[in-house]
Amino acid sequence: METWQNIYSTFDPVAFNLGDIAVHWYGIMYALALLSAIIVAKWFIKYDKIPIKEEVFDSYIWWAEIGVILGARLGYILFYDTHTMYYLTHPWQIFNPFIDGVYAGISGMSYHGAVIGFIIASYLFCKKNKVSFYFLADIAVIGVSAGYVFGRIGNFFNQELIGRATDVPWGIYVGNTLRHPSQLYEAVLEGILIFVILVAIRKHKTFVGQLALLYGILYSIARIIAEIFRQPDIQLGFIYSNWLTMGMLQSSFFAILCIVLYIITKRKAAIS
Repeated sequence: METWQNIYSTFDPVAFNLGDIAVHWYGIMYALALLSAIIVAKWFIKYDKIPIKEEVFDSYIWWAEIGVILGARLGYILFYDTHTMYYLTHPWQIFNPFIDGVYAGISGMSYHGAVIGFIIASYLFCKKNKVSFYFLADIAVIGVSAGYVFGRIGNFFNQELIGRATDVPWGIYVGNTLRHPSQLYEAVLEGILIFVILVAIRKHKTFVGQLALLYGILYSIARIIAEIFRQPDIQLGFIYSNWLTMGMLQSSFFAILCIVLYIITKRKAAIS
């Protein structure tokens, strides 16, 4: 286990360089996350014979991705960044990848911000194209849960969102401290496990929107569990006592919202 525990001491987060630009494994993993989400969603559309035109879904992908990127970045600035007011008064800096003229990339993304951006973009697309929001969301969440795995692996490669100190034999050293590989816990709990569940029940759903809302509930539960092993964001720490993190708080609200919507949507479907 020694090699595994010391993986960060030998692993280079930079995959290769394009001139002066360093291409990180983090970026590659996020590209794979997007591609896998699209491929998986399209495969299930074809395999399950879901009645949606390919050009409509292709157009939706662009809307959703733009919403996710904008929401993730803005969400981080609003919920996690300590320089919120600076970005709000200098909005052109939000997506500026250069620091003092040197390319540094864009860091700081929020999952819950991405969800909000996704919902807004999806709503606008569905309203414009007269498509059911829940119908599209049911398709999207299967792909999202698959792609999510690569996103968390990217966090692991980038040595960020580290776990709490531990003495378990599969822990990894971050500096001189042995920590939980919490990013990989999240990849399994919030990605693989949810993907398997959604795939298993997709043909047994009883109303449109069931998969999307179930995803929200399952993700929230998985995230709260994973937060137990994840070090709180250094700029925030615990937001209450020595146990409640921002991720737990946001996931709790998200879970409650999805449960309420699940009950309402199911009842409406039963009546109609």
